[in-house]
Parts: sequence; structure tokens; C-alpha cells
Amino acid sequence: MALPLPFMTSGTASSTKLERFQVSPSSPAERIRCSSFAAQTRNIHIDRKQSIGIELLGREEIEEILLKTRVTDQQNSTGLRIAYQGVAGAYSEAAAKLACIDCVPIPCRSIAAAVEAVENGTADHAIVPVESTMEGNKVRNYELLLEKGLYITQEISLFVHYCLLAIPGVKKRHVKKVMSHPLALAHCSQGLARLGLSAAQEAVDDTAGAVEMLLSQNMLDTAAIASPRAADLYHLQVLAQGLQDESWNVTRFLIVSDSQKKVKKKNTPKTSMVITHQGGLQPLLRVLSAFSSRNINLAKLEVKNFTAEPVRILDVRDGSTKAFQHVFYVDFEGTIDDPKVKDAVAEISSFSTFTRTLGLIMLKGKGFHEAELEQGSR
Repeated sequence: MALPLPFMTSGTASSTKLERFQVSPSSPAERIRCSSFAAQTRNIHIDRKQSIGIELLGREEIEEILLKTRVTDQQNSTGLRIAYQGVAGAYSEAAAKLACIDCVPIPCRSIAAAVEAVENGTADHAIVPVESTMEGNKVRNYELLLEKGLYITQEISLFVHYCLLAIPGVKKRHVKKVMSHPLALAHCSQGLARLGLSAAQEAVDDTAGAVEMLLSQNMLDTAAIASPRAADLYHLQVLAQGLQDESWNVTRFLIVSDSQKKVKKKNTPKTSMVITHQGGLQPLLRVLSAFSSRNINLAKLEVKNFTAEPVRILDVRDGSTKAFQHVFYVDFEGTIDDPKVKDAVAEISSFSTFTRTLGLIMLKGKGFHEAELEQGSR
């Protein structure tokens, strides 16, 4: 069964807030400027502060907290560089650390920017959320990967635990607005109702970005939905934990690289591939037959029809990009070097319009970090 995803669509923050959020996350100087915006808005919040008895954080305190979220071990670390969408405290960063505990997370403005970081050598890998248990297949990044010549090397499933965060001293009764990523807001609508919050909602590009904005602007009437790690990083208080509507909320991430992984025989990998066809039921039945007749277990089979706008897929053999309307995403146990897998793929190629192997995903054996270091990724 395929899981499906939370982070992906663009936020709808106001132009001022969007400009703040989209500064380069790798530039501490730019991040410090965020705090000057907070200083400019102190007069807006001063009456609010006096009425609820909360003291605003000073400019120096804000600068120190924001700088600490940017100062990591990147300069001295020799760990794998993994690009992700968002800022420090994002769930994608947590997934990267789960994949490789001593990696160097590289924050990026978007999923596309994270993928480009691998292509231009800024990062060794990118981590991309693709599915979640709460969203089904509504939000996808497979299509982005199909346009690129990268390979899937690992998958990570991360339990997403949402918290409601606010400036220290703010109470639930003070909250008039809740900010977060659009999907986080959607995932927590019932949780907010259980708290008795009928606050206005504002969508931004990232859960951790909402927290950063909350802190920078000393927003005393606003809370943000984000991770427990974000609360620690930004020194905010947790008004509520486990805010998600469904207790079992898991996001599946794919780790991609510009080179295909070599999996040792003692590991049990699965292969991910895309198959295109002319449409109809017959190709589906023939794909199932090609695998079942050779006792090859399928981990996933998803049918996608792009009737409105064809999906574009890079042909890594000649560098050309082709458009297709009917696509199967298939994950199966085994590697492309296995004789029976070769036979199955050859049979499928005889009636499909295009096939491409997207990568090998390790199911068990050595961890991601150890396997990559053996290949000399850096």
C-alpha cells in the first residue's frame, strides 16, 4: 500500500510576509534583517502586550534565536549534504536526520530548489515528500522527479506529530489567528475545534517558516502549527500537542541522488520504475501478469492518467523529454540485474510505450549513511 504526503503546495501569505520568508535560508545576514521588521512592528503589538501582560522579546534575543537555527555544523562537518524544502525545524529536515543522523541538512525554498541542489553539486542528496496517510495521492512530487535524471536511493516513513506553538506567555484565549502550511492546517481542523479555537487561518510555505515568522514579528495574538523540534529551536511554548485529526499520520519521503545506488546481495532491495502505455485496461493486466508469472512481488502499483495535461518524462538514454498521458508507477522486489526481473521488464517493454527505472530502494540491511559512505559520496 502506498502512503501519500503532507508538504507541498505554495502558501498564500501576504506579500510582506512572503518576502520575509523567501530570503535565502543559508544567509544569516538576511535572516537578521527579519528581526528589524519585528522591531518596526512593536508599536502595532504594544497595546496588545499591555492588555495581556506579556513582555515582548528584545531584538537581540530574536536575532540570537534566529541565528542559532542557522548556525549548524555545516562548516566543519564532512557528513552527507541532504537538501530539503523549508527551514530548520521542518518535517523534511527531521526525515533527513532519520535517514542519516550526522548529515548536513541544506534548507531550500522549494522542492524544485532541493532537487536542483543535487544537480548543481550543492548537495549530495535531496529528500522529497511524496505521500501521506492523510492526503492519499492528492499531493505528489513524482512528476517532478520524472523530469529529472536523478535516482531514488532510499525511502523514509516519518510519523508527523503536530503541535500548536506560541510566544512564551501567550494563552490559548489570546490566539486570534493560526498559521501553518496549508496541509498542516487541513490536517488539524478537528484538533483546533477540540481546543475551542475558532481563529482565522493563514497559509504559508512551510510549518517551520510559520514559526520563524511568529517569532520574528513577536505575534502575540497568533499561534503556529509545527513540530516539537521547531518549538525547541525557536524557544516557543507548546499550547497543545497531538493536534492532528488522525493519530496515525505518516509521511513517506524519497531520497534521490544523481547516481544510481549499488545494492549488495545481502540486502533486500526493491526497484522503482515508471511505465507508460496507450491507455485502457489491457496494459494493466499485462503488467500484472509479467510480474506474477515470475513470482515477483509488487510493493506498489499506481495508475495515473494525465488527461488534462500530459506528464513529461526525461529519457535518460538520450536526454530528450517526452510527454505521456497514461502512466504506471511500479515498485517491485528485486533488482534490474536479476534474470527474472530482466525478463519481466523485457516483456513489459514489448507492449508499453516507454519504461524507465527510477532507482533501487533498500528495504533492509545497512543503514543509508553507512552504505553511502562506502561509495564515497562526498
